[in-house]
Amino acid sequence: MKTTSEPTARLLRIHGLVQGVGYRNALQAQATRLGLAGWVRNRSDGTVEALVAGPADAVEALIEWSRRGPPAARVSHVDDAPAAPPTHTTFIRETTY
Repeated sequence: MKTTSEPTARLLRIHGLVQGVGYRNALQAQATRLGLAGWVRNRSDGTVEALVAGPADAVEALIEWSRRGPPAARVSHVDDAPAAPPTHTTFIRETTY
C-alpha cells in the first residue's frame, strides 16, 4: 500500500473474543502489509494491545481492520489513543500474562 500522509502512532486495546483466534498474527500480517512498525501482545485481562506507527492513512486503515479482526474474532470495541512511536522498525510480537 502506498501512503503519503504524515506519520503518527496509536496505542490500541482490542476487546472481545480476541485471544486464541489468531488475532495477533493477523494484526501483525495486516500491519506489515500496510508498512507499519510496532508490536502486538496479549494482555492478562483477555484484551489484545498493539502499538502501531507509520503514515496516518495506513494507521487508520489498521484501526478499521482491528474493529473486525480475523474471521474467528468477535471484537466488541477498540480503544485507541495517541502514542510515542516505537523505537524499533520491525513489527514484533510479545505476550504478557
